[in-house]
Amino acid sequence: MAAASMPRLPARPDVGLYIELSAGSDMQGKFSKICAKGGSAFDCYLVTPEPEKPVAAIVLASAIHGVDADMRAIADELAASGFIVAVPDLFWRSIAGPLSRRDPRAAQRAQPRPEQIRAGEDDLIDTLRHLGTLPQFNGQAAVMGFCYGGPYAILGPKRLGYAAGICCHGSQMLDYLHELVGVREQVCLIWGDDDDRAPVEVLEAYRNLAASMENVEVHIFPRVRHGYMMRGSPSFDRATHDFSIKRTREMLEGLKSAVR
Repeated sequence: MAAASMPRLPARPDVGLYIELSAGSDMQGKFSKICAKGGSAFDCYLVTPEPEKPVAAIVLASAIHGVDADMRAIADELAASGFIVAVPDLFWRSIAGPLSRRDPRAAQRAQPRPEQIRAGEDDLIDTLRHLGTLPQFNGQAAVMGFCYGGPYAILGPKRLGYAAGICCHGSQMLDYLHELVGVREQVCLIWGDDDDRAPVEVLEAYRNLAASMENVEVHIFPRVRHGYMMRGSPSFDRATHDFSIKRTREMLEGLKSAVR
């Protein structure tokens, strides 16, 4: 699909400085344990509506700050449309739980990036397997990645069993451009053109590839910065956030009628 250029439209106990104000104290979902490959288990924020018939699910791959109030707010927002939403803790192997934007451990636990992303592939597989035990699930799931989690929007459909991928302000994405080759599922990538983690060469590379792939769409918003989805970030952009949620809902609607 031709690339699109759009007009601008809680803390863990050991992280005492982190006060989650951005999403409020109410949560629609709950934390569940998911069995991991090798016999361990990790936390996952899970929101399960009670639909009249089975529905699609979406798994959110977080930024380096983990399953914080911003991520739970996005999960709750998508679940309000009737979809199952899961947000696994991708950092349980080292420093588990959400971390403040001021906590240097957030960046440290995401390194070395390629190895951490590969380890997280198992977590996405295990999360999808857990979703398969839910009677509300129709067997079709998308993955939505943010910043650090952006590559999973490609890797999920490529080889992890996901039916679609959405990437919001993904970082280090040039390393995963080649993974799009051969992907037939729908993939949507969204950035701002003022994103310091996605320089112009990244945007151009994805726009050029999208021009030759009907199943890939790229949306780039002017004057939007990195982290536009996160209410607790100074880069939060309401119009681009709302577009991303709307496009995700549309993609999930396409999976909603799938037969389990």
